[in-house]
Amino acid sequence: MAATATDLQTIAKQLVAEGKGILAADESSGTIKKRLDSIGVESTEDNRRAYRDLLFTTEGMEEFISGVILYDETIRQESADGTPFPKLLESRGIIPGIKVDLGAKDLAGAPGEKITEGLDGLRERLAEYYELGARFTKWRAVITIGPGLPSDYCIWTNAHALARYAALSQEGGLVPIVEPEVLMDGDHTIEQSYHVTVRVLQALYTELFDQRVVREGSLLKTNMVVSGYDSPEQADVDTVADETIRCLKNTVPAAVPGVVFLSGGMSDEDATARLNAMNQRGPHPWELSFSYGRALQAPALKAWGGQEANVEDAQKAFYRRAKFNGAARSGSYAPEWETQEVTA
Repeated sequence: MAATATDLQTIAKQLVAEGKGILAADESSGTIKKRLDSIGVESTEDNRRAYRDLLFTTEGMEEFISGVILYDETIRQESADGTPFPKLLESRGIIPGIKVDLGAKDLAGAPGEKITEGLDGLRERLAEYYELGARFTKWRAVITIGPGLPSDYCIWTNAHALARYAALSQEGGLVPIVEPEVLMDGDHTIEQSYHVTVRVLQALYTELFDQRVVREGSLLKTNMVVSGYDSPEQADVDTVADETIRCLKNTVPAAVPGVVFLSGGMSDEDATARLNAMNQRGPHPWELSFSYGRALQAPALKAWGGQEANVEDAQKAFYRRAKFNGAARSGSYAPEWETQEVTA
């Protein structure tokens, strides 16, 4: 199982291959229940499996999807024909990955702030996930902007945990995706988002360096620098692109192969348009790609509605969004596509 630094670098580069990005299908039990509730479908294991199967068997998805982040339940499930999901993805040239954190809990002594748990027993879990077919991992930390927040305490404890996770992943032959998410919730300005994101990423890369994580064999998953949801002033696409690139250039080492953005509550169109604008400003020291969950899945989920008869329509909707985001990787997406039919 001892993957070399070169092996890790090869996988990391494949995940941010030209024109491709990552599908985040790692919703926790609570999150997937909310998604299924929204379309009036009960969150049973079979319904969850059927929904993931629909996504993973979409014809042509491998043109735009390089990897899929799975959840503990999902990595153990099978397609309708009995093929384990990791093997199904691998057979299509898509790299299986796994979310390994155990969620954000209240941070002791820091009201309103969170720390991500899951380091206990992680080495053993990573070995099992490797055997199940995973070749990369993900760990998410959440940072809140608010009055007096975030504290340095919150930023540094989460950065330390992210680095411990990343070091263990690389030891286990898995590429770590480190995800410190500065939440969009709140009425903060884009300037506040910029300053907090810079602080978070500076702390993260200090810890990764101190804990001997090989940068070339890792990826960053981060938020774009955007105005808070409730901010009266919403920054336009160009401002988001400029501020996000400025933030990354000030914090992310050029040795990191790629940055994969989270959609974090952005609309499908905004997530694609903002990524597109950033890539129009390239080339950059790192690949700028996507690791979207809801912004790739929402149209498919709605089209499916839990009905077998709607699977084909749902797959077309998923393929369409994957194609748009694939185009945004080279800055060649056009907003007018949103109102046009897209064919495979």
